[in-house]
Amino acid sequence: MTSSLESLAVDGALRHRTATEFVEATLKAAILDGRLAGGLPLRQEEVAAVFGVSRMPVREAMRRLEAQALLDFVPHKGAVVTEISAEDAADNYAIRRALEPAALTLSIPKLTADDFARAGDLIAEMDSEADEGRVGELNRRFHMALYARAGRAKLLALAEQQLAVADRYLRFHLAAKGREHLSQDEHRALLAAAERRDTDAAVAVLLEHVDTAAATIAAFFRERDSGR
Repeated sequence: MTSSLESLAVDGALRHRTATEFVEATLKAAILDGRLAGGLPLRQEEVAAVFGVSRMPVREAMRRLEAQALLDFVPHKGAVVTEISAEDAADNYAIRRALEPAALTLSIPKLTADDFARAGDLIAEMDSEADEGRVGELNRRFHMALYARAGRAKLLALAEQQLAVADRYLRFHLAAKGREHLSQDEHRALLAAAERRDTDAAVAVLLEHVDTAAATIAAFFRERDSGR
């Protein structure tokens, strides 16, 4: 596996794009397939030199990659390739599987028409949101809108904390697989079951939703690792 920016093969077929798109697409492909390892620093001036462009398109490309959870900006270090692993993802989904059904079960009987309307609005926002950086935030807010009446402050804090962690995996997943893999049908089914006050059905949809996401990210890592 390549872990050096200097040894990155720059795909000349992408040169027809703008400089920003060219840098973004090439770095994105290298991060997703593991040629640029997690934790690798990417300094703007070095990236610009490798790609033969100015620092301005590199800066914008890095901002876009951060929104997709492919880069992190670390104090005193700058941009680094996101460190993400199958094991960490599996832990996050296992914790969510334990916490969120409990919060949903407690919340459903107390949810109001305003809560349902808010959740529906958030689904609509996710449908139209073009900024990958906001998709995870909207997803978290949607789920928390349905858990909000649980009446258990510590449970809700833990659930929201894990949803915030899951934001990274969701954005990484969408970067790898595309926006069509955002599980909006499951979101709509979850909301519909909650509106019917059908707790069993809502929990079943939620568990399927979490399990599908976990299986998808696990499959991504298996495919990537087998190709090395």
